[in-house]
Amino acid sequence: MNPTQQNITVIRGDGIGPDIIDAATKILDKVGCNFNYEYADAGLMALENHGELLPQETLDLIAKNRVALKGPLTTPVGEGFTSINVSLRKQFKLYANLRPVLSFKGTKARYEDIDIITVRENTQGMYSGLGQVVSADGNEAEAVSVITRDGAERILVFAYELARREGRKKITAVHKANILKSTSGLFLKVAREVAARYPDIQSEEMIVDNCCMQLVMNPHQFDVIVTTNLFGDILSDLCAGLVGGLGMAPGANIGEDCAIFEAVHGSAPDIAGMNLANPTSVILASIQMLEYLDMADKAERIRAALKDVIESGDRTTRDLGGEHGTTEFTDAVLERL
Repeated sequence: MNPTQQNITVIRGDGIGPDIIDAATKILDKVGCNFNYEYADAGLMALENHGELLPQETLDLIAKNRVALKGPLTTPVGEGFTSINVSLRKQFKLYANLRPVLSFKGTKARYEDIDIITVRENTQGMYSGLGQVVSADGNEAEAVSVITRDGAERILVFAYELARREGRKKITAVHKANILKSTSGLFLKVAREVAARYPDIQSEEMIVDNCCMQLVMNPHQFDVIVTTNLFGDILSDLCAGLVGGLGMAPGANIGEDCAIFEAVHGSAPDIAGMNLANPTSVILASIQMLEYLDMADKAERIRAALKDVIESGDRTTRDLGGEHGTTEFTDAVLERL
């Protein structure tokens, strides 16, 4: 192996995962990234091959390489199966979930010129999995939401530093402190404290239900949204809907010394292996990965090529109004590179 090569753990995933991940790695190779891919199993593929959804060797490989690119995974529905994504975030303390959405002309999106980043706290809140209890008679269920000052401050500082680095002008802290006075109240209190440290960035706060309405009515007022886990999960999908759906939305899970980049949509088993999937989400995730690795020039080249394919309608997939498959779409991007 070339000593200058960056090792990347690649989890091809379930359903359409292998098709779209292979598209992304071809594009990364074409642009001259010189990565060494080390493949690992997770999800249904791992359950078949190893008898568990998230094998120890996969965790070891992610820990070794510290950077992973991941296709969509299927967690079987039902008791006894923990979400693989939640497990990965906990295992590697991936506290920041970064979900950018950007308009591309040529999609079926309802809006143009959308450019919003949702920064979601990734490990606390309702997703911490604490205190999940169902009564013996099945008539009552409860769960505990935990927000810490440290956790809130960490995600808020992450959002402001990101905004400053990318020349963003405004941050909207989204909360429900009017009702959830303890947890959301603490998040809002810390948000105000952190905002005061960044006078160069405009800060506003918004209650989550109003934020949903405002995103639908006038999304152009938003720049960076920072919020807690559950609200961030919902709002980031709403934002994806503004630019044409989850097929156009990537996600990054970032910790102190590890990051996992992923397509955020599902594994679409109904079209698996049929060469129908749009690989844009995972291509955009690989662009996020390049930016994380300080390879912004290569990231920009891929983004420009992708943008040109979608805008021109050259060999686009069905969800983009075309009649072509994953491989043809990928070839169109490769030719532009």
